[in-house]
Amino acid sequence: MEDESNNVSNEEVTAVEYEWYLDDFDIDIITAWLTLANLDMSLHTKEPIRDSKLSGAEWVREIVYGHSDRIYEAFRLERHVFLNLCDLMKARGWLEDTRYVKVDEQVGIFLYMVGHKNTNRDLCERFQRSGQTISKFFTLVLKAFLKLSKETIRPPSFDIVPEEILIDPNHARYFKGCIGAIDGTHVDASVPISKQIPFRGRKGTTTQNVMCACSFDMKFTFVYAGWEGSANDCRVLSAALETPRLQFPRPPPGKYYVVDSGYASLPGFLTPFKGERYHLNEYRGRTRRPRTAKELFNHKHSSLRNVIERSFGVLKNRFSILTHMPPFSIRKQVYIVIACCALHNYIRDQDKMDRNFALYGDPDYPLGSTEDEVVDDASHDEAAEMNMIRKDIANMMARDHNMQEIP
Repeated sequence: MEDESNNVSNEEVTAVEYEWYLDDFDIDIITAWLTLANLDMSLHTKEPIRDSKLSGAEWVREIVYGHSDRIYEAFRLERHVFLNLCDLMKARGWLEDTRYVKVDEQVGIFLYMVGHKNTNRDLCERFQRSGQTISKFFTLVLKAFLKLSKETIRPPSFDIVPEEILIDPNHARYFKGCIGAIDGTHVDASVPISKQIPFRGRKGTTTQNVMCACSFDMKFTFVYAGWEGSANDCRVLSAALETPRLQFPRPPPGKYYVVDSGYASLPGFLTPFKGERYHLNEYRGRTRRPRTAKELFNHKHSSLRNVIERSFGVLKNRFSILTHMPPFSIRKQVYIVIACCALHNYIRDQDKMDRNFALYGDPDYPLGSTEDEVVDDASHDEAAEMNMIRKDIANMMARDHNMQEIP
């Protein structure tokens, strides 16, 4: 008897063969799909972008312990100042080492950003970190430097005559009541288009107007940042005087700051004579020396007030971010200005021979004149006190130089 398994019809064989054909077709489709998937993955393979052999931590160590010029070029301060600053941050508890980023690298990230015209992407490449990491530690160090500002930006002493005045024969006899200088400076501001109009100054660029007071050792004793570039200096000072929380260091009777003609003649603020030559470069040359008591006063007043201009010169020369501000929020830009002023004072305390301070140390350093907006004096009663002080000093100078006194 013939086996039933061998009795397969032609139709059944054909069906079996077709079934195997479909299976082979499916396999080909799957194979093709896997090939395309592998190709796509090969084109989008994740690989580390920060793969330099010199990590950020290693670069910082190389900079810190290498040639002294390298750390100054990178961080804009000397080695011992950098190390002392890092130690202070840790001692105060303002910064601490993390698992991957030590305090010295954190501080290095901040200094490298504010000292150069760098973007977040530039720092990512330099420190071999992600943009998120760079932003995180920049903000942490910024907050730490704001705490430092409360220790380094301090009011001047009202009880003693500044040493810089006592040792200068041009000023010792006339300005013993002077405690410092005040002026405003414009710092670059990155502002959204919808808010740019009030921030545009006379030069057409968007800036914030920063008012500072400084002592005669070129340290800032008061910083008021955040005003729009279109605001005049007198308005900023008035706001500082009228805002108790700012704790503006008002001079006591008999003491005063020297200010330019952009300010009103208020008690405690000694202005020059209006309508007379004032800036130092207007007196350069033997034929352009002061000829009257008012000009003589203005010349010496300008020489004394020049300290605030030189302090601004040091600040902006060291911290390029102040002339090329990244697009941070306005509040953060204000904090950056304060942090830079705090670091300016810290460096001054730590290194009297700092290169930037040495560059601007000459009282006759040619900073160039500025077109100050002349404002009207305050009320007669308010201006009378400082006008009398100014006249008495000018006449004292006139007697010493055999000039005609002011009636």
